Amino acid sequence: MSSSVAGQPFGSRAHQFYQLTKPRVVSLIVFTAVIGMFLAVPGAVPLPVLIAATVGIALVAGAAAAMNCLVEQKIDAIMLRTSRRPLPRGSLSSRETLFFAGVIGGLGLGILYHWVNPLTMWLTFATFVGYAIVYTVILKPMTPQNIVIGGASGAMPPVLGWAAVTGEVTADALTLFLIIFAWTPPHFWALALYRKHEYAKAGIPMLPVTHGDKFTRLHVLLYTVILCACTLLPFVIRMSGLIYLAAASVLGGMFLSYAIRIYRDYSDALARRTFRFSITYLAALFAALLVDHYVRILL
Repeated sequence: MSSSVAGQPFGSRAHQFYQLTKPRVVSLIVFTAVIGMFLAVPGAVPLPVLIAATVGIALVAGAAAAMNCLVEQKIDAIMLRTSRRPLPRGSLSSRETLFFAGVIGGLGLGILYHWVNPLTMWLTFATFVGYAIVYTVILKPMTPQNIVIGGASGAMPPVLGWAAVTGEVTADALTLFLIIFAWTPPHFWALALYRKHEYAKAGIPMLPVTHGDKFTRLHVLLYTVILCACTLLPFVIRMSGLIYLAAASVLGGMFLSYAIRIYRDYSDALARRTFRFSITYLAALFAALLVDHYVRILL
């Protein structure tokens, strides 16, 4: 006999809870956090710390995503790209979602406190509050600068990873924070440009809705220039070497090319490609930092 809850097979319900955590988003969060751990030390990260920090950060990030789904379930039901999430579909209830977020979030914070260090736990908790409450509840429905201000929470993962290993936050960690902080606006505004009608329908004041396409396209370009400048900082402060500089220059040139084309010759298809590339860009940039870090150690 198969196990079931509320008329749904256990496997199906487990998958619905898993979807609440926005696994694709969390995977990038965890990836940059892990890179932060490795960049913080001259050698290998102690395995117990690596495992505990990765699991703890992943659980709290998943809890924040679930809280975002809970708060925005009515908005998600209106927007095509989010209408298949568990809450709009009715496959999970608000109470179940709240309980799930509380359990995995509490477990994640407990792991960080007991098996990593209190600083990482408190920084991760602050990141949870920043995303689940400050961004989702306050900033997103209030201001078109929601992505810019709220991007601080999304930029924290490498800082969390750094703190997990060293027990402190240094200028190098804040440089990683700055890169993701500058990356967030062009990344999300590319999405907002081709989803503007859905955001308008949902009453979300994203920049293309409040200020129009041309203004947003210009800001995508301007923030991409800022991003490219920020990505040079690790080389400038001698945190990285020539391998990273070459990768950052190539990747930055590619991103800037997309941004220029969006500004000059916009199409929804181009905005979609830019959004997808921006994810690959960030992952590749941090991977280049990691490769450069260990090549420099070996040499």
